[in-house]
This record gives sequence, structure tokens and C-alpha cells, in this order.
Amino acid sequence: MTAAPVLQGLVIAAYGKRYDVELSDGREISCVTRGKKSDLACGDQVEIKLTDTSEGVIERFLPRSSLLYRSNAYKTKLLAANVTQIIIVLATNPSFYEELLNRCLIAAEAAGIRALIVLNKCDLADNAQALERLKLYTSLGYQVQPLSAQHDISPLKPWLLSQTSVLVGQSGMGKSTIVNSLLPDLHIRTREVSAVLDSGKHTTTAAHFYHLDASSHLIDSPGLQEFGLNHLSLDEMEHAFVEFRPFLGKCRFNNCRHLKEPDCAISQAVAENKIAPERLVCYQGLRKELAQGQIF
Repeated sequence: MTAAPVLQGLVIAAYGKRYDVELSDGREISCVTRGKKSDLACGDQVEIKLTDTSEGVIERFLPRSSLLYRSNAYKTKLLAANVTQIIIVLATNPSFYEELLNRCLIAAEAAGIRALIVLNKCDLADNAQALERLKLYTSLGYQVQPLSAQHDISPLKPWLLSQTSVLVGQSGMGKSTIVNSLLPDLHIRTREVSAVLDSGKHTTTAAHFYHLDASSHLIDSPGLQEFGLNHLSLDEMEHAFVEFRPFLGKCRFNNCRHLKEPDCAISQAVAENKIAPERLVCYQGLRKELAQGQIF
């Protein structure tokens, strides 16, 4: 009996332990992994063997150029592989969770992925307050793009050219609306935001990979409420705060925790308005969490 040939494909959807894999000829194959391993992400390049005309087994995944994931002390959740850009989607309504924004930026920095902040739903409310909150991040070098995805998606399109982007953010920020506007033939389901809870209802339950054109691709991920960073070392954590970098290694003590130690270069930079105090508070909270390993 002739062995099934090995075929290369792209993971375009991840449903727990089952994955949709797109082959080079456009066929979509529903696949499982060998054994109990399910450490694959949307965007992974894999090798599979067919077990039927539309089903197969993933034999292995190919080396990744990048991997975005979140974790606590007990569990890791892969979000996207081989992406070049993370688009953090915020909105004027519901109000966005700034700590989650910080966590996404830290994860992006640690993974070496470019970050873009999109403020969506600018047509629904006065966005001056939200843009004011985001001035801190523009001062750090992050790009902030105001958007009204339901009415005009064109401001986002230049950022997507020749990139493999992953959309992340809280539920209700309008990620599915963005994908619908970019690819209207898909008719991705969206839901109304719960005004009572000031939060969105989950619409996307699995990550999906979409082709915008031959060189531009987009991954839509499920809404996040928390983003654990337990996979980072303390050195990786502090280096992910971009404004800390000029001052790292300049504290009196090599093992300075940037809490209350004397002659801390980071604390001195805060006193001299070179680092925003709220970012140091964010770092200190994450450092404590990293030691406890509790949040996922």
C-alpha cells in the first residue's frame, strides 16, 4: 500500500484540538494532531497527511518567524503564528481597558512584532477623551489610528499592506466589523454591545486567517478579557517597556526591582518626567503578578 504523501499547508482556523488547513491548491482540510498535542496556532505552516478527501493529520509544524501567546503559571494559549503586526483594537464605546492595552503591547514587544493601536467607533461618541488617554502611547512611538470601521475602513488599509496582521482586543471593540468591512463577502456575525455591562459579547470563538490580497493577510482572534504574561522572564518584561531601555543597567544594584530601591535609574527617570508614573505602576503590578503566576 502506498503511503499518503506529505502536503504542506497553512492553519487558517483553530478550534481547540481541530484545525482547518489550507493547501496550496486552495483545498481546506479539517485536521487533527498526532496524539494529544495541540500546540498550534492560526498562521502556522504545517505538513499533513490526508486520511480522507477532506480530512487529515498534522505531522509537524514548520519553524515560526513569530508567535503571539498569553499564559499563566498553568496554561498557555497560542493566539497567532508568523504574524508581522499586532493590531490592538480599542473603541470609544465600550470603554477600553488600558491595562489590557499595556499587556498586548508588552507581548508584542517581547515577540518582536510591530504594534498598531486602532481606536474604533469614533463616529459613535466624542473621541477626544479616548485620544487624550492614548497620547502616552504615541509619545512612546506607537501609532494610533482613529477609525469608524462601519462607515469607512479606508484609513486602516495602508497599515495592512504586505503585512500578516492579527486583530486583538476586548470583546465589543469591533474586530468582526473591521473584518466584515475589509471582506464584505464573508458576512461575519457581529453582536450588539451590552450597554448595561459596558462590555462586548463574544462573537469570534476561534481564530481565523483571511487573505486580503496576495501579500496581505489578517487573523481575527477571539475577544480577550485578560492577557497573562507568565511566559516572560523579568528581564524580558522590563525590556518590553520601551521607555525603560535607555535606563536599564544603570541602577545602583544589578538586581534592582524598580520598586523602592535607592538610586534606581527607572524611579529617577520618573521623577525627571522621562517615564510616565503610570507605566512604572503598571510594570510593578505585572512584576508582582509574574511572581505569583495567577492571571490568565
